[in-house]
Amino acid sequence: MKQGYTLAVIAVVIALTAIWWRMDAPRSDQALDAFAKCLTQKGIVMYGADWCGHCQNEKSAFGSSFRFVNYIECPKEPERCLAAGINGYPTWTFSDGRKLEGEQGLEKLAEESDCLLENIKARK
Repeated sequence: MKQGYTLAVIAVVIALTAIWWRMDAPRSDQALDAFAKCLTQKGIVMYGADWCGHCQNEKSAFGSSFRFVNYIECPKEPERCLAAGINGYPTWTFSDGRKLEGEQGLEKLAEESDCLLENIKARK
């Protein structure tokens, strides 16, 4: 009897965890999509290189939402990076002329851009 009760409790906990996980994950992805789109709408651009570890960290923080970030791959478009005065990777540029050099993270980008960063789980 006890064993059946224990198994039932475990099954309920697993089911509730699965439901919570499925409900929470899309909200996080939608929030990251909105955040990335906001950065682009504000004219914020990330300059980087595919071989740059810090660039890869910035990209992975966005997950699949990075596709909405305005990104320039400097080795493929060196003239654009030179024209923007890019000295290192990653560099985030703002429409008001500000630049953030080095790995920033989502929280710093949200603070500097005034784009909302809500309901987002930390990605590592």
